[in-house]
Amino acid sequence: MAVQTRLATAGERRDVQALAVVVAVELVVLGAYLLVAGDQVLRLRYALYPFVWINAGAWAVLHTTVPSSSRRHRAIAAAVAGAYLLVLLYLAGLVGTVPAGYTDGLVDLTAALASPGWERITLAGAGLHVTLVPFRVVGYLALSYLVYVTVLDAAGAVLSGALGLFSCVSCVFPVFVSLSSGVFGGSSAVVGTIMSYSTDLSTVVFLVALGLLYYRPTIGSWER
Repeated sequence: MAVQTRLATAGERRDVQALAVVVAVELVVLGAYLLVAGDQVLRLRYALYPFVWINAGAWAVLHTTVPSSSRRHRAIAAAVAGAYLLVLLYLAGLVGTVPAGYTDGLVDLTAALASPGWERITLAGAGLHVTLVPFRVVGYLALSYLVYVTVLDAAGAVLSGALGLFSCVSCVFPVFVSLSSGVFGGSSAVVGTIMSYSTDLSTVVFLVALGLLYYRPTIGSWER
């Protein structure tokens, strides 16, 4: 027992040290960007959010053990997680359709540089588009991976899954508008408040969803 405890402590110490190195590198990259961008960065927290998504998602994935299961169960779990990922990407506007004739039968590739993690690379063609925003993609992949593990664990996580779907507040903004119009009469002040803090809210909801999916086995053991 003492040996296992020492091993666990050593492993945790290595994890913390590795995380510290990663954060240090990210701060250096961000610092270099701020020196170049200068006054273009209006709100520093928006430049930090991508690192929060990436670090939290990577930490959860690397510290989640995949339970042993049959090939059939793995296929079902993969299908559920894949569908979950597609819904997340669609709601976030990262995949979708484009107007007819938008690319005239050709493939259109565009890229927009921004602060680290906010870069956008869009590929459009054949009536569809795929957009890569690094921190969003990493975050949604992490949620989908945890959904895969959850399905294999056969316990379900309806609440955390629903939160994950709404981890991009701005992409489900029409729902908030319709609800607020009924309750607040479509108050522009309420709508403006929701939009102005959409990135903040989506980050909070993402972390809550990630935490629920990551700690669900522990919570389940408490219930049993």
